[in-house]
Amino acid sequence: MYSQVSSGCGVEAAVIGGDVRLTTGDSTIDIPAIWLRDNAPDADSRDVLSGQRLFDIVDLPADIRVAEATVADGRLRVRFSPDDHQTSFPLHALLGDADRMAILDLRSERAKRLWIDARDAAALEPIAWESYLRAPAPALRQVVEWGFALLHGVPAAAGQVTAVADTFGYVRETNYGRVFDVRVEPNPVNLAFTGLAITPHTDNPYREPVPTLQLLLCLHNAAEGGDSGLVDGFAAAAALRRTYRAAFDVLTSTPVAYRYEGDGTRLGAMVPLIGLDAEQRIREIRFNNRSMAVPLADPDRVRAFYTAYRAFAELLYAPAARLNFRLDAGDCLIFDNTRALHARTAFAAAGGRHLQGAYADLDGLTSTLRRLEEHAR
Repeated sequence: MYSQVSSGCGVEAAVIGGDVRLTTGDSTIDIPAIWLRDNAPDADSRDVLSGQRLFDIVDLPADIRVAEATVADGRLRVRFSPDDHQTSFPLHALLGDADRMAILDLRSERAKRLWIDARDAAALEPIAWESYLRAPAPALRQVVEWGFALLHGVPAAAGQVTAVADTFGYVRETNYGRVFDVRVEPNPVNLAFTGLAITPHTDNPYREPVPTLQLLLCLHNAAEGGDSGLVDGFAAAAALRRTYRAAFDVLTSTPVAYRYEGDGTRLGAMVPLIGLDAEQRIREIRFNNRSMAVPLADPDRVRAFYTAYRAFAELLYAPAARLNFRLDAGDCLIFDNTRALHARTAFAAAGGRHLQGAYADLDGLTSTLRRLEEHAR
């Protein structure tokens, strides 16, 4: 059934088979009746203060249809059948819903600026701590889009790293504690607590959910060596997808085991190296050769995995992909632990190198960022 109902504001509304079709210029959007009823914003459908639904899906008629749709004053007004419920929607919200979803999704590759060449990221300047405190949004936006931000001039005091995390979110306490010290220890439970070189990796891949942010604040660095490095894992995964699709498909579909055993803790997770969202976009990298175990399976599958694993590692370990810098006292690095792989060169214990770290999560950072950017508009 087709029924032309109304037009206005350059938008035409039609009821087709019980659903709504909006037409504006050359663009057409079909909206199912059940979606409209489920998203009705009126006071009978949503709590005025919280915006939360006041009904369950089973409370709606299974045969819900749009009986009438009109456009007036920039709104789509709808009457449903058989319950005769009436509501209205701002047209800009309906026409821009795809864009709104893109804004909400800050985790996948579509919200990122990828840098397979570290020179692209090298142009980003450190941000002064006092400037950050006055206006944190640019640094937080940089973490979302570029995968990291470097703050300069943070007080080099024990525990200060948690104060940095508190400016945008919440510290994630783990078996390493609320704060962990990255320095040479006599009986290290992790290679991070030695002076050995560490290749690009993500932290805590054996944890579910993985901490999505990491902060490292330099308290002291007089060691020879120990330079830090970052690699854009999303960019490497995108390059693999573009140049070697078969390897990309293997790494996105083959779960590997990550394990940690130490200090009375037993952790484990089974996940692919490259995680995708429901629309097959890159959303997460878990890459840590120190704690990964490949399940023994069909020999052909195992060989295919190792071929793909090597191809991905070669992209991640390429010198041109690694952004190198030295953390000095008062430098605080904030980075996306599901995207930016971090590394360091070897260093001698003499002279001393002491970083303090903390984990946090992207949901706190993105919540703060959205609030700040909405306030600025």
